[in-house]
Amino acid sequence: MSMTLASLMHSIAELPDGAGDITVAGLSSDSRLIRQGEVFAALAGVEADGARYVQSAIDNGAVAIVADRDASLPDGLAVPVVRCDNPRLVFALMAARFYARQPVVMVAVTGTNGKTSVASFVRQIWTVLGLSAASIGTVGIVSPGGTRKLVHTTPDPVEIHAVLAELAVQQVSHVALEASSHGLAQYRLHGARFAAAGFTNLTRDHLDYHKTFEAYLDAKMMLFEEVLSEGAAAIINSDMPEAEDIMARCHARGLVVSSVGRNGTGLKLVSATQQGFGQSLEIKGQEGEYSVYLPLVGDFQAENALMAVALVVAAGGSEPHAVRALEQLQGASGRLELVATTHAGAPVFVDFAHTPDALEHVLKSLRPYASGRLQVVFGAGGDRDPGKRPEMGKIVCEHADIAIVTDDNPRTEEPALIRAAIMAACPDAIEIGDRAQAIQYAVDNLASGDVLVVAGKGHETGQTVGKKVIPFSDQEAVLACVSGRVANG
Repeated sequence: MSMTLASLMHSIAELPDGAGDITVAGLSSDSRLIRQGEVFAALAGVEADGARYVQSAIDNGAVAIVADRDASLPDGLAVPVVRCDNPRLVFALMAARFYARQPVVMVAVTGTNGKTSVASFVRQIWTVLGLSAASIGTVGIVSPGGTRKLVHTTPDPVEIHAVLAELAVQQVSHVALEASSHGLAQYRLHGARFAAAGFTNLTRDHLDYHKTFEAYLDAKMMLFEEVLSEGAAAIINSDMPEAEDIMARCHARGLVVSSVGRNGTGLKLVSATQQGFGQSLEIKGQEGEYSVYLPLVGDFQAENALMAVALVVAAGGSEPHAVRALEQLQGASGRLELVATTHAGAPVFVDFAHTPDALEHVLKSLRPYASGRLQVVFGAGGDRDPGKRPEMGKIVCEHADIAIVTDDNPRTEEPALIRAAIMAACPDAIEIGDRAQAIQYAVDNLASGDVLVVAGKGHETGQTVGKKVIPFSDQEAVLACVSGRVANG
């Protein structure tokens, strides 16, 4: 695969004289990965500035450089430099053009919580409807060919467009993609062609990166105000406080706006009634009223299910068939996942909840199942928004009967200080730093009628301590503890 620089950059950025005939064999923003014939995007990042690595990229075979108009570059470079006002945007559009092929129908979903579940549900509904479908996001690429891990929820533009082209070649016709605030703010999704996008909710998260809640919202809104084309569909959770403002901004963009939820105009959740480890939903849609069993726990999963149906319908699917497909859904890995039941009959769940709002939703969802004590094992990640730690402690203190504070992914922070920030708002909690020991303690103390949720890491298979990732899975830890207890009992 190759194309001339002129073809690659046409209408995207202005080329230096004489650079148009250069043959481009690939793209990268990592100088270490540059190969002969590729273009290097010298992007300024949080930890490093790509401009520092231009010569290294050239030494590795770069035939052109994309850089900010004001970037400080070495004199006398042996290759042309394409200077532009927004190199991240230019790089994304270049990647979209270079790889070109995309699945026929694509939808995206953003929001603080629920992205993984919604993307998974959309893929599953499409599959039930007989379509070849995939999802891309936190758990990786899930397609008819299996599951492949990704480093980021929203990969960099080259990886995104390479994957989309690969899926198209594999005859995958429908794709649901998670759109993270980081990915949107860094222009990773520009150039992708979506029929519809959904906004699940907005609560505090990632303020270490975005600094303000307003900036966080604006990053999410880039999906609707920049990535989506005029006339595409925007599906908004009507029950979040920001819904009216978000819908107004979507209307201003020229999008076809609909909403879901208890106040939804497109799909209205009339009622949700607990029924075992599932719930019976009454839904009012545009084509009728439906009674359907959703085999998942939690009001938020009902919200996610409606969002998924609305995205499928907005992308051309049948509303009645999409709603009926909800009865076949399986929860995404680590999303209020029932992992085990102890010999005493106490269920143990694992959930990715790592924000105050998500924790509150999980605990409220599980409360009806606890005739005894509702217990939770949780922590908070290091090198991330420290302000949410006492909020998480306060929520757990209010909604759980027994709280065990442990380490999450401390990263480069001192784990004890992270736990202390949580404990300050939840002084009656039990502190056990070692996560495996914390889970063991919780499982060992479960009695009939109790419910335990291990929160924070969900699907993750490693624990980041310092700069190292140590193998660790909440699911595996729970299963080991439960099987050991059964064996001992």
